[in-house]
Amino acid sequence: MTNVLLVCSGGMSSAIVEKALLKEAEEQGKDINVKAVGSGIAGEELNNEKYDILLVAPQVKHMFDTLKALADEHSIPAKPIEPREYSPLGAKALLEKILG
Repeated sequence: MTNVLLVCSGGMSSAIVEKALLKEAEEQGKDINVKAVGSGIAGEELNNEKYDILLVAPQVKHMFDTLKALADEHSIPAKPIEPREYSPLGAKALLEKILG
């Protein structure tokens, strides 16, 4: 099981991406868990749960360095989500980024 923390501006805008990503993983027989949260609680979430990767949504890319520092504190990689990956059509590429 790969646990993914997806950080966006409010935690709600990523619901469509999260759903598409889980569907793509299921179709490929991959076992992942995705939780989307707002950037304001990313640090708290990392302190409370174990994640394997932190993904940063395009709308908060200006915070990437700050979020990467939080991920580094927990010894997990942080990766930006490209705009083309941040849609149901980008789920396959995003899954490859997670598992890659």
